[in-house]
Amino acid sequence: MASSWLKILTAPLQLLIVLLHVAASSSVSSRCFTTIYSFGDSIADTGNLYFDINTDHHIPPSQSLVLNLPYGETYFHHPTGRWSNGRLIIDFFAEHMGIPLLKPYLGIKNGKIRDWNPKEEGVNFAVGGATALDPSFFVDKGINDIATNYSLGVQLDWFQHLLPSICNSSSGCKQVFGSSLFLVGEIGGNDFNYLFFLGRPIEEATTYVPLVINKISWAINKLIDLGAQTLVVPGNFALGCSFFYLRNHPSTDVEDYDEAGCLKSYNNFADYYNNQLLAELNRLRQLHPGVNIIYADYYHASLQLYQSPTQFGFTKSILDSCCPLANANYHNAPVKHCGEPGLISCNDPSQFITWDGVHLTEAAYKRIAKGLLKGSFTNPKIGISCDSDI
Repeated sequence: MASSWLKILTAPLQLLIVLLHVAASSSVSSRCFTTIYSFGDSIADTGNLYFDINTDHHIPPSQSLVLNLPYGETYFHHPTGRWSNGRLIIDFFAEHMGIPLLKPYLGIKNGKIRDWNPKEEGVNFAVGGATALDPSFFVDKGINDIATNYSLGVQLDWFQHLLPSICNSSSGCKQVFGSSLFLVGEIGGNDFNYLFFLGRPIEEATTYVPLVINKISWAINKLIDLGAQTLVVPGNFALGCSFFYLRNHPSTDVEDYDEAGCLKSYNNFADYYNNQLLAELNRLRQLHPGVNIIYADYYHASLQLYQSPTQFGFTKSILDSCCPLANANYHNAPVKHCGEPGLISCNDPSQFITWDGVHLTEAAYKRIAKGLLKGSFTNPKIGISCDSDI
């Protein structure tokens, strides 16, 4: 029912989206970006939650598990606050540009990170569990289990607080940020995850789509006013292929699944949201013709992995999660969660797309990053001229 309903909603947009897509398809002039400023949630958090654990802010037990092994085991060999076994998409962006991996703002603010040059490295404001909308919105809706108060608006406040250490005026900031890449997201996914985790219907989540997109649009306008000239704005992932959704929202009707085994209804929702976001980005492009606003298609960049896993080196199915090891029957929830004491992960995470049931492995993130930087999953293309191999 929800799947058909979303298809009807989405269908009238298709011609418009195609036309807008073509209008914005020319590549951004090739340039060498030297810094990244990142906003978002756990998909891009490189340690803000890790450093937040030392403050008075309450960290829910489910969130603090990321501070334990086996998180970070593959590349860093210790937990860094990243929600994966190793590097994230943002890390591969930095490596591709030949700059240091982004340091988390809270580590800088708390004085735990001292060797940081604001003009040469950029900074990461993303926090695991963050939402686009303010937490008060969810409290009013009876949703009280929001993992963090550090929403997109708070992250923008952090950036403005740090701004005087980077540049001195609006004109000076525009000059400084001419070689900076602003990654605005992925953000907004948790706004819907919190609903779906509680079993709320897709129809309800759809009513929140304009609110989430308006908040992201507000942030983009704010960053442009502060001097940002190149912004990458990711859409949502293919939710219907996520281990968590497949395990917690199973259906007995085979028609509810596509050929890859993904849930059509949740993928249709993610596709609907992404089309709405892309339409808003095209509107912003008209308002800011001198600014490069790039859509990052996380949906199709991740969907290709689920549809053809062996083509990308993954031997495990979408019903397998590396940490914790899932039972053969994925409907049986594992007793332990990734990061709990004594829990080990699979022997070879590179064979898995899914890391902990929600987030992906380093190998999957690397494939997605390559599709964004070298493939056809950004609109327009990012166009980095000082890139390294990935």
